[in-house]
Amino acid sequence: MGGTDAFLLDAYSRTVSDVVERVGPSVAAVQIRGRDGRGGGGSGFLFTPDGYLLTNSHVVRAGKGRTEHSVSLADAREFSARWVGDDPDTDLAVLHIDGLSQGALTHVALGSSVGLRRGEIAIAIGNPLGFEHTVTAGIVSALGRSMRTSSGRLIPNVIQTDAALNPGSSGGPLLNSRGEVIGVNTAIIRGAQAICFAVAIDIAAWVIPQLLQHGRVRRGHIGVGGSTVPLHRRVVLAHGLATGSGVRVLSVERGSPADQAGLREGDVIVGLDGIAIDSVDRLHQTLDASRIQRDLPLKLLRGTLSPRPLYLTVRPIDREPAA
Repeated sequence: MGGTDAFLLDAYSRTVSDVVERVGPSVAAVQIRGRDGRGGGGSGFLFTPDGYLLTNSHVVRAGKGRTEHSVSLADAREFSARWVGDDPDTDLAVLHIDGLSQGALTHVALGSSVGLRRGEIAIAIGNPLGFEHTVTAGIVSALGRSMRTSSGRLIPNVIQTDAALNPGSSGGPLLNSRGEVIGVNTAIIRGAQAICFAVAIDIAAWVIPQLLQHGRVRRGHIGVGGSTVPLHRRVVLAHGLATGSGVRVLSVERGSPADQAGLREGDVIVGLDGIAIDSVDRLHQTLDASRIQRDLPLKLLRGTLSPRPLYLTVRPIDREPAA
């Protein structure tokens, strides 16, 4: 190996080692135990000095029924943890441990996922398969991915990395070369080589305050079931639509905001509150907390011979959290 290559490799090793030394004490093993004795585990990390810990929603929901949460740190300290809130739609959750009586807690700095570039160093710390505080390193291999969660919702701007993850690494931090969290490790593709995903930390930064305040993320609900459908080019041109697809209404909940607004099965939603709706995912993303209990214009097509789009007024309600 040439001198230059050896120097670069040594610099890379020092970078990874320095990050692990600084951040490792903030990474925790999370154990979940249900009333029936069953449970699971994963990883998490402290992001405040007073014991708030970020992990995955699917980790804290591993147990059935009433669950107990426990956390262990790299220095062998163990704590019981209190559930603060979780959001299955982004696969994020917050726990809290009261560890100040046992000494200071080390927390990690949250960075930003804006401006990430493919090829940047990505360092993952977690507890795969019960092996505590395992470190893997690689690069950011792709950006702007989307991933569907167990709730059926789409997480946007997911980070793809080749830093190896295994069961138990879920909820651990994905770090840059400065030791800042750029993502929350959440999933692997089984059978694939080095294809792993992390929820972007900017998504987490939006979710965390809502979990701290409400225990969940508030989202609007109008009460329709639908599917994304393409629109004929003639329909798009005739109605001056901005997109070539919409959401066909397959069902309307009785008494729901959509029912009260007059929405019918077979209608095709193409706009809401001035935003073009081209897919079910776009409809979900548009129905955020800012639109709860507001009268919104709903643009739709009704029937193949509709001479012009039809406008209804719908008032979304607060969607009930997932059980």
